[in-house]
Amino acid sequence: MDILSIIIGIAVGVGVGFGIAKYLEKNNVSTLIKNAKKEAASILKDANLEGENIKKDKLLQAKEKFLELKSEHEKEILNKDKKIAEAEKRTRDKESQVSSELAKAKKVNDDFEAKTKEYESKIDYLDKKQQELEKLHKSQVEQLEVISGLSAEDAKEQLVESLKAEAKTKAMAYVQETLEEAKLTAQQEAKKVIINTIQRVGTEEAVENCVSVFNIESDDVKGRIIGREGRNIRALEAATGVEIIVDDTPEAIILSCFDPVRREIARLSLHKLVTDGRIHPARIEEVVAKTTKQIDDEIIEVGKRTVIDLGIHGLHPELIKIVGRMKYRSSYGQNLLQHSREVAKLCGIMAAELGLNVKLAKRAGLLHDIGKVPDTESDLPHALLGMQWAEKYGEKEEVCNAIGAHHDEVEMKYLISPIIQVCDAISGARPGARRQVLDSYIQRLKDLEDIAFGFNGVKNAYAIQAGRELRVIVESEKVSDEMASNLSFEISQKIQTEMTYPGQVKITVIRETRAVNIAK
Repeated sequence: MDILSIIIGIAVGVGVGFGIAKYLEKNNVSTLIKNAKKEAASILKDANLEGENIKKDKLLQAKEKFLELKSEHEKEILNKDKKIAEAEKRTRDKESQVSSELAKAKKVNDDFEAKTKEYESKIDYLDKKQQELEKLHKSQVEQLEVISGLSAEDAKEQLVESLKAEAKTKAMAYVQETLEEAKLTAQQEAKKVIINTIQRVGTEEAVENCVSVFNIESDDVKGRIIGREGRNIRALEAATGVEIIVDDTPEAIILSCFDPVRREIARLSLHKLVTDGRIHPARIEEVVAKTTKQIDDEIIEVGKRTVIDLGIHGLHPELIKIVGRMKYRSSYGQNLLQHSREVAKLCGIMAAELGLNVKLAKRAGLLHDIGKVPDTESDLPHALLGMQWAEKYGEKEEVCNAIGAHHDEVEMKYLISPIIQVCDAISGARPGARRQVLDSYIQRLKDLEDIAFGFNGVKNAYAIQAGRELRVIVESEKVSDEMASNLSFEISQKIQTEMTYPGQVKITVIRETRAVNIAK
C-alpha cells in the first residue's frame, strides 16, 4: 500500500508538473508574440520615418539639380544671344564696308570710262594726223624721185651698199689695229706674269733616289739581320718586296727598290727590329704588318696636311689618300708631292694675276699628276688616268679638263687649263728641279729633231716640253694632208725603235698654205 501510494503520488505530481509546465510555456509564447509584434511595429514605424526622410532628401536633390540645370541653360541662352548679337554687328559692319567699296568702285569705273573716251578721241586725232603725214611723205618722195631720176628702192640700195663698204673698211682697220696691239703687248704681259710667278715661289732641289741606306751601330747587327742560313733576310725581303744588300760597307745596309713606299716600310721595320733586338721570321712579319698600317695612316695624314696648307676644301677622301701617296713617288728625281705643291702655288699666283679663280687653279695644280700614283698598272697616259679619277670622285669639269689637257692629251676648254700646263713646265724645267745630265738631255732633244729632218718635205722641227712633244713643220708644196698624217705615224715609229726616252712623245705635223699680198 505504501508503494502504491507513492506511485500514485508520483503520478499525480508528474501530471500536476506537466500541467504547470504547459501553462508556463503558453504564457511565455504569448509574451514572445507580443514582444515580436511590438518590435515589428517599431521597425515598421522607423522604416516609414526613414522612407519619408529619404523621400524629402531626394526631392531636395531633384529641386537643386533642376535649379542648376536651369541656370546653365539660361547661361547658354545668354551666350548664344551674345554671339548672335556680335554676328549681327559684324554683318552690319560688312554691309557698310561693302557699300563703301561699291561706291568707290563705281567712282573708279566712271573715271575709267571718262578716260577711255578721252583716249579714243586722242587716238582718232592721231590717226588723222598719221594719214596726213603719210600723204605728205609720199608727195615728198615722189618729188625727190622726179628730181633725182631714181626710185626710192634704188636709192635705198645705193645707200645701204655705200654704208656696208664704209663699215667693212672701218671694221677691218679696227680689227687689224687690235691684233697688232695684242701682238705687241701679249708676249710682254705673259712674260711679266710668268716671271713674277717664278720669283714668288721658292722650292727645294731634287734629292730622291732609288736606294735607302740603313745605318747600324756595329757590323755585328748584320749577322743578326741575315739570320741562320739567311732566313731572316729572306723573310724580310719577302714581306717588304725590297732587295736588302748586306755588303762590306761599314755600319750600313742598303735597301734597293723602285717603290719608295716599300723602301720606307722596310727601313722603319728594320729600325724597329734592331731596336727591339728580337729578329726572327714571325717577328719580322708582325713588325712589317704594323709598319704598313703606320705608313697608310701617315699617307692619309700627309694628304690632309697638304690640302689644309693649300686652302683646298671638300676634297674626296680617296683623292686625299692619293695626294698623300705622292710623297713616296718621284719623277726624274723630283718628289711628286713637292712638285704638285709647287705647281699648285704657281697656279694660284698666276690665276690671281689674271683675275681667275685662285682656289680652283690651286685644286687643279695639286691634282694634275695624280695619275702617276696608280695602285695597278694602266695603259692610259697619267694625264688621262688622272682626269678619269677626278671625274670619278666628283671634281668640277674645269679641274678635270685641266688635268687631262696639261700634256695636250685632250683639248683645253677652260682658262685654267693652259695655266696648269705652263706651271707644270715651270716646276719641271727650273734649274735643280730634276736630276738629269744636261748633256744627255740636250742630246735627246737634238736626236728627236734629227729624226724628223731625216724625212722628205720637213722644213723645221722643234722638240718642246722637255722632249715630250715634237712639232714638225712641212712644206705644203711637197707634203699633202694625207702624207702629213702618214709622216706623223712614220716619225713616231722611228722614235720608238731608235730612241730610249721616258714617258711618251707626241708628234705633231703642221702643214699650212699661206696667201700673202702686199698693198703698195
